[in-house]
Amino acid sequence: MDTTHIQLAHGGGGQLTADLISQVILPAIGGPQHSHQLTDAATLEAPHGHLAFTTDSYVVQPLEFPGGDIGKLAVCGTINDLSVVGAHPLGMSLALVIQEGFEIELLRRLLTSAGAEAKAAGAHVVTGDTKVVDRSACDGLIINSSGVGLVHPAARLGFDRVNEGDAILLSGPLGEHGLAVMSKRKGLSFSADLVSDCASIGQLTAALLEEFGPAVHFMRDPTRGGLAATLAELSVGARRDLEIVESSIPANKTVRAAAEMLGLDVLAAANEGKLVAVLEAGAAAKAIAILSKFKIARRAAVIGAVGAASDDPLVELVTTAGGRRVVQMPYGEELPRIC
Repeated sequence: MDTTHIQLAHGGGGQLTADLISQVILPAIGGPQHSHQLTDAATLEAPHGHLAFTTDSYVVQPLEFPGGDIGKLAVCGTINDLSVVGAHPLGMSLALVIQEGFEIELLRRLLTSAGAEAKAAGAHVVTGDTKVVDRSACDGLIINSSGVGLVHPAARLGFDRVNEGDAILLSGPLGEHGLAVMSKRKGLSFSADLVSDCASIGQLTAALLEEFGPAVHFMRDPTRGGLAATLAELSVGARRDLEIVESSIPANKTVRAAAEMLGLDVLAAANEGKLVAVLEAGAAAKAIAILSKFKIARRAAVIGAVGAASDDPLVELVTTAGGRRVVQMPYGEELPRIC
């Protein structure tokens, strides 16, 4: 593999992304020395509390897909990155890079979708920027979205808060976004429709923090790299083994069938409306009951537990057949341009 130039897989959220961040980006800008210390949003001290700040860029193709579009995706992604550090959005930006010749009615439709999602989530798009480039410089539309949020006063989240015996929760079935986008892109059809899970999860994180406060130790939305990447990051960051029970992971039969047909691992497929939370074991049952009241988390489940501290931590999956296999950080990108 060419190690001197950027590859598409560097954007996949897996090991190559982590290497690019830790070996090139962070040393150049003077950021944290270890990429596993990074969270979805930075937390900044303010005179009367803490603020969270995040930014992301969206390049999904196709621009519209079952269950969402690039406009809704940009808003959900930004809100979710704030939510998993315990913050409620105060304001957002949308910056557009538009290809010359782009259909204005399509642009209007995508931005209307973004505005509707922001309003529904209680967020406000307060600033932005627009650039138009020639046809060879952009594939339709790129959106950059940033957000600032106010951190919940009870939020005490971080790798260092994760303890042996903690429960690991997942808010619903995996891979719905990645497989919905891929099926649309490839023109695939199945007996049941594949629909992206694209949604804002702020209501879920807020409900957990309101009820349990510091008993919630870690939260993440498993986007690029899917659950596999999230668990690998958690294990390394907390320096603890994790045990996940395959039969406890909520399943979407159509997603699993599509993944098998395409030779993909559902654990590594992208999600855009799911929550992974780690909290004290004694709170797990009540947490599931709370999450299950929300439409987007009706199939929430405890999928595993945090193990002992380790200098060489592993994520082990107890399979439905009774065996065990190690869940590793995905290397590159299984599904290109899914966010």
